Amino acid sequence: MLTSKQRAYLRSLANSIDTILMVGKGGLSDQIYKTADEAITARELIKGKVLETCELSVREVADTIASEINADVVQVIGTKFVLYRKNEDEPVIVLPRSKK
Repeated sequence: MLTSKQRAYLRSLANSIDTILMVGKGGLSDQIYKTADEAITARELIKGKVLETCELSVREVADTIASEINADVVQVIGTKFVLYRKNEDEPVIVLPRSKK
């Protein structure tokens, strides 16, 4: 579970990355999940876009992909969404510490 400070930090990092996942008329498929899983393992933070031809909402797509690949939804804005999952073997992103 991400704190609001961690979520804000990840949103700032997501501004500069390219959209690498597109969900369109075909909807969600095993290929989408596989691509998202491979990309998030390599990068930890990915940005996706839901095209107008998709029958699902952006929030539904983001939540479904996140639950399927065990990731956190960082942001859903407009037609784009950002997902994060820490790479336990080789972490790339260091999140701000949460207060406890």
